[in-house]
Amino acid sequence: MYKVLLCDDEPFIVEGLYDMIDWPALGLEIAGSAGNGRLALDAMAAAPVDILVTDIAMPKMNGLELIAAARAARPGLKVIVLSAYSEFDYLREGMKLGIENYLLKPINVQELEETLRSTVLKLHTEQEEIRFLAYGTQLIKDNTLHRWLNGRMAQDEFEERADRLGLVFRRPWTAAAVLRCRDLSQNEADALIDALTAQFDEDAVVFRDLDGDLVVLAGFDQQDISLAAWLERIAQARDETAGSDRPGTLSGSEMHRTAEMATGYEEAKRAQAYFLVYPERQWMLYGEAAAFARGGEANFPVDWAEYEKLLLGKEPGRLTTVLDADFQRLRSQAGMHPAYLKEIAVELIVRFKLLLQEVKRTEEITLFADGLDRVQRAADLSELTEAVRDVALACIASLGAGGRSPVVEQVLHMIHEHYADDLSLKTLGAQFNVHPVYLGQLFIKEMSEPFTEYMNRYRIDRAKELLKTTHYKVQEISRLVGYWESGYFYKQFKKHVGISPTDFKNVVKK
Repeated sequence: MYKVLLCDDEPFIVEGLYDMIDWPALGLEIAGSAGNGRLALDAMAAAPVDILVTDIAMPKMNGLELIAAARAARPGLKVIVLSAYSEFDYLREGMKLGIENYLLKPINVQELEETLRSTVLKLHTEQEEIRFLAYGTQLIKDNTLHRWLNGRMAQDEFEERADRLGLVFRRPWTAAAVLRCRDLSQNEADALIDALTAQFDEDAVVFRDLDGDLVVLAGFDQQDISLAAWLERIAQARDETAGSDRPGTLSGSEMHRTAEMATGYEEAKRAQAYFLVYPERQWMLYGEAAAFARGGEANFPVDWAEYEKLLLGKEPGRLTTVLDADFQRLRSQAGMHPAYLKEIAVELIVRFKLLLQEVKRTEEITLFADGLDRVQRAADLSELTEAVRDVALACIASLGAGGRSPVVEQVLHMIHEHYADDLSLKTLGAQFNVHPVYLGQLFIKEMSEPFTEYMNRYRIDRAKELLKTTHYKVQEISRLVGYWESGYFYKQFKKHVGISPTDFKNVVKK
């Protein structure tokens, strides 16, 4: 409700205003009253209001002086004048001060109600506009941060935008935290963002990424800050705002140089997957998330790149063979402990989950939770291997729901959206973490033609459309579809169409 202050030196007028209007029905609440302008000004300084209803002729400070002083302190204040004087000078001065209405005593209740109703509508509209502008600015900030942290925006472009959006990090060290709460409404998310922002100083940014997670990026003066204590502060703000019984997970990165903030964000996101393994944890740092996280691939006893390739290539038979062989090999190693085998199985399932989430933007929590439960209950190597194998095969089935392997779908998307760019199996393989030779073989297998042939044919089809529908020169169209050497463009066009682009243009333009 909007708050109202009544100001009049005649008590019976104030009492009458209390009684003659159904204030709650209009969305209003009387915050108090004052007998002169000076008292009213003091009251509003102590407890700001949205609407001032005031008389003009009062002792110590009249209504016009009150309006001017109150507006200086609170420009958005709405004012309604009630006066026994109909002089034009009073009305003119009131209008100059931007009052909502000038009502003569005795008060016409209907006119006052209509004025209050229109004033409430104006307040509501103004606040909606403010919220809309703030939401739009936050949306731009969120999008900018998400693209930069995921490697989709160059550093120089980010720095240019960051300066305008107030996203400048001045301290040498940074850390990232990810707060994931299921079924979080936009209003709840906004409240949490406000609470988390209030927890830290100006060198911190809180936003909601495209996965719906709340992300905290904070700067620090020293590397040896206790990140555990930092996460505790975030958890406290979450509990105070959303309630301690609200299910959610909180993960944090290691400390990084500010230029490596994207690495911290990736670590905090990856650490979220390990709550499947450690559901009793309230929060978790990336460094303690998994037995292999700190040591990297050098400490992981199986070739994850091979597993990733077989998953993306949808090769269940080969994947089963590799998985069985790996666990047989590990079991036969001297000093191998069953608990360590289970750790490896858990790590593989977590990586399966992260891969599926990255490709399909879905988590399928039940699938992985069941797999982890089976790993913990496994009584022998056969049961352990079977649990991991079933999760892997379910991932392949999920990835194959679209008909083509996800990596080929990603390559096709890149060709269709960025055919004018310099695309190659080498650059795409690096982007999608797949060896270019394997990627080329997989493309031929699923598309029945080589990558280069498909891309050239797609580019020539786009060139034909431009030749038909635009007045660009042939050389300009060559560059628009990705050919910077016009001679090569002519050669490819004639190969696919049978005539030169110039002849084609002359034919279709007749």
